[in-house]
Amino acid sequence: MATPSRKTSTPSTLPSKRALPRDPSSEVPSKRKSSAPPAPLPLQSSRPFVEGSIVRIVMENFLTYDICEVSPGPHLNMIIGANGTGKSSIVCAICLGLAGKPAFMGRADKVGFFVKRGCSKGMVEIELFRTSGNLVITREIDVAKNQSSWFINKKSTTQKVVEEQVAALNIQVGNLCQFLPQDKVGEFAKLSKIELLEATEKSIGPPEMHRYHCELKNFREKEKQLETSCKEKTEYLEKMIQRNERYKQDVERFYERKRHLDLIEMLEAKRPWVEYENVRQEYEEVKLARDRVKEEVRKLKEGQIPMTRRIEEIEKQRRVLEARIKEKATDIKETSQKCKQKQDIIERKDKQIEELQQALTVKQNEEHDRQKRISNTRKMIEDLQNELKTAENCENLQPHIDAITNDLRRVQDEKALCEGEVIDKRGEKESLEKERKSVGDNIVRFDNLMNQKEDKLRQRYRDTYDAVLWLRNNRDKFKQRVYEPIMLTINMKDNKNAKYIENHISSNDLRAFVFESQEDMEVFLKEIRDNKKLRVNAVIAPKSSYADKAPSRSLNELKQYGFFSYLRELFDAPDPVMSFLCCHYHIHEVPVGTERTRERIERVIQETRLKQIYTAEEKYVVKTSIYSNKVISSNTSLKVAQFLTVTVDLEQRRHLEEQLKEINRKLQAVEAGLIALYERNKHLEHKDNELRQKKKELLERKTKKRQLEQKISSKLGSLKLMEQDVCNLEEEERKASTKIREINVQKAKLVTELTNFVKICTSLHIQKVDLILQNTTVISEKNKLESDYMAASSQLRLTEQHFIELDESRQRLLQKCKELMKRARQVCNLGAEQTVPQEYQTAFQDLPNTLDEIDALLTEERSRASCFTGLNPTVVQEYTKREEEIEQLTEELKIKKVELEKYRESISQVKERWLNPLKELVEKINEKFSNFFSSMQCAGEVDLHTENEEDYDKYGIRIRVKFRSSTQLHELTPHHQSGGERSVSTMLYLMALQELNRCPFRVVDEINQGMDPINERRVFEMVVNTACKENTSQYFFITPKLLQNLPYSDKMTVLFVYNGPHMLEPNRWNLKAFQRRRRRITFTQPSQ
Repeated sequence: MATPSRKTSTPSTLPSKRALPRDPSSEVPSKRKSSAPPAPLPLQSSRPFVEGSIVRIVMENFLTYDICEVSPGPHLNMIIGANGTGKSSIVCAICLGLAGKPAFMGRADKVGFFVKRGCSKGMVEIELFRTSGNLVITREIDVAKNQSSWFINKKSTTQKVVEEQVAALNIQVGNLCQFLPQDKVGEFAKLSKIELLEATEKSIGPPEMHRYHCELKNFREKEKQLETSCKEKTEYLEKMIQRNERYKQDVERFYERKRHLDLIEMLEAKRPWVEYENVRQEYEEVKLARDRVKEEVRKLKEGQIPMTRRIEEIEKQRRVLEARIKEKATDIKETSQKCKQKQDIIERKDKQIEELQQALTVKQNEEHDRQKRISNTRKMIEDLQNELKTAENCENLQPHIDAITNDLRRVQDEKALCEGEVIDKRGEKESLEKERKSVGDNIVRFDNLMNQKEDKLRQRYRDTYDAVLWLRNNRDKFKQRVYEPIMLTINMKDNKNAKYIENHISSNDLRAFVFESQEDMEVFLKEIRDNKKLRVNAVIAPKSSYADKAPSRSLNELKQYGFFSYLRELFDAPDPVMSFLCCHYHIHEVPVGTERTRERIERVIQETRLKQIYTAEEKYVVKTSIYSNKVISSNTSLKVAQFLTVTVDLEQRRHLEEQLKEINRKLQAVEAGLIALYERNKHLEHKDNELRQKKKELLERKTKKRQLEQKISSKLGSLKLMEQDVCNLEEEERKASTKIREINVQKAKLVTELTNFVKICTSLHIQKVDLILQNTTVISEKNKLESDYMAASSQLRLTEQHFIELDESRQRLLQKCKELMKRARQVCNLGAEQTVPQEYQTAFQDLPNTLDEIDALLTEERSRASCFTGLNPTVVQEYTKREEEIEQLTEELKIKKVELEKYRESISQVKERWLNPLKELVEKINEKFSNFFSSMQCAGEVDLHTENEEDYDKYGIRIRVKFRSSTQLHELTPHHQSGGERSVSTMLYLMALQELNRCPFRVVDEINQGMDPINERRVFEMVVNTACKENTSQYFFITPKLLQNLPYSDKMTVLFVYNGPHMLEPNRWNLKAFQRRRRRITFTQPSQ
């Protein structure tokens, strides 16, 4: 057994556990002091240690140990000790002592952290069995430098040499299939299939198996690269060949195009000479025409001189005649003005006569209208008098009017009473509506508070929020009541206390649904988790209620320490929810204190023995050590409340809803009464209108006689006025006739004067017309002469213009001839005195001689040349270059294909060497693994898994397990199985590797944590049976506990790890001396 030194931490004691009795000499490991041990000698062990097994472990100032030496057995080593005594420290020593990485242990990433606190240096020494002589590896750790010094058999060396020596013994402390520390147990299930295959190959496969696998992956990667390269080169080669095939035609077209371009060059060279000759001929023709036009201009100028003299003479006659015509026009204008004046006076006299006649007619019409109105008025008076006689004969209407008045007064009284009732009802309705609005606003405020809680739930836990919505729509699916998440059902009595509840109840339970029956919870989880894939929590309320359970201590006893309440009294919740919280969180036993409580917290902890305490801003947890009964407390600051700060009084809300229903009922009754009153009022209004109409008709009949008398009196007055307004028509007609005769005498005199003026004006007009005729004859003759002159002038201008144009054309053609000659010489590269070369003359003879023919042939040749687009002189050079490149690519592709075939052949060979042994190995593992699971009435299998046979980097080992007969085999993952199921699966897989393993030892640290007792017992039996067989590797099984009555084997080595304040120093621990002392005591005691 291991005998660690006393730890510097809190002292504790641990009673020893029962172990299988063995030979004392085999139980007692070798001890050494803290001084340097002597050099180890080659150990020829009588035990069946395998090559590389651990013979001895020594630790100094390492983690929990001052100095400790452990001597394990060759088979199963059961290391047992309570938590914190230093079991895992031995595992860390094995890992670090064999050049393992500190980070692999999952505890620290620096090696200096593994040295005992307060020490500057530490040491780990591992002695490994070898048939040629044991290998002792020493690692000294310097905390300050965070560095290690390495020794092999006490000789200084490097870490790399140590790693090589360890690897030569097939020790892999970084392989989870061989070395599984406590903090890495959960990571085994997280290994991917590919990682598990690699770890298994390294752990139990032949040395060359993993190498073959790596070669296959490399060969496959090379094969893919070569395939891609061959494919790319083949595609590129095909493109080059196709392009050169196209360019082959282009080369032929290039030469065809050159022939056309040469012909175009000759045509363009001849064209300027042909153009020059054409322009020269045109110049000679224009020069002759210009001389003819010049002579014609001279003759036209001589013929215009006589016409100019005659036009001047006629112009003098015309000016004399126009002066005389102007004089006559002035005389005519003056005479016409006098005629106009006389005529205007005559028209005014006619207008006066017309006005007199119109005035007389108006007076005659007015008299006629007056007589007619008198007649009509007399007729109306007669009719009204007859109607008045008829009205005097009507009966007395006053009694009828009085009766209707009484009825009308009664109806109006009833109507006023009804309107008063309507006003009262309206006031009652308005009051009820205001009350309903007030109650509704209060309910909305409650709902807004509830919505705030639900919004917080939706933002933080969307799946739980969706499940709440589903529950509200599907409550009929459950037999008993289901409560929404606890955070929604809890209502704080005071918001400031919400922090205590949120710090006490876990967030998982705060968002958990509470059920009263298991069946309802299964229905809910099947729908929400399995079907809708929502992540929610659910709990079952205790069958017997804890909600009203009394606390173990009265609150009055605790008030002296500043406590004011238990957690349960800080909020309201439904009974099942409160019962669940009391049962699982003991909220009826946890008091809440104030700042006064924190000030005297030490006294509170010692005197009250409370396990949990809340002060104003802190939470205290109190525990008692199982070793020394010492009270240990820890405190944490309270987190700010997030969810329970909103309080909703559900009872008050229910009361408001009932109040709202009652108000709505009253409103309906009031509205029904209002409708009846409106109908009654409408009926009374109708009756009131009928009585008023009848009374109006009677009153009209009663007042009609008085109205008739007033009308007759008014009409008699009008008649009298009309009879008095008399007009004397005969006098008016005589006065009008006298005035008209006087105006006619004046008018006759004016007409005579007008006639004389008209005669004078007519004579003047005749004289003017004669002069105008003479002038017209002169103008006509002048116009004819001017027209002839203008025609001659126009002809002269046209001829002169023609002359100018011909002269300009001559000069332009002369200049053009010079330019065309110069251009033609430039085209042929000729100097000023050179003649056209013979080769051009010979070529020009075969070409057309006209511009049209040359242009037509040029157009044709250019069209043909334009068909050869995209060609240039470098096309032949590029064509030749591509031919060389095609030849080079063909040779390279041939070499690549040969190389690819070699790799494929290598892959085929290595695959056969790797895959067949691997399949056999996996089959053996599967057989062992399946047998282990079958012995536990469960099922499990291991297979080689891949999606594509050619993807060697995707091969992996798949573990599938089944722990219940009602389920299917499921792949081992970190999420599907429970922690205990993962531990069992991991342990059984490692055991399946045990008999096949070629590694010297295997370490498993506390893998039985989380297993149920049945599985733990079965696994332990399998471990003992497997690890204690002959020719199996060494096995280290670390556990803090064991079940009772477990089977043991003689080949087991049980190592107890003791620790505590009363332990002996390691150098004083001697089991043989203890046994000798016991025998002496036994012998010296007197026999009974």
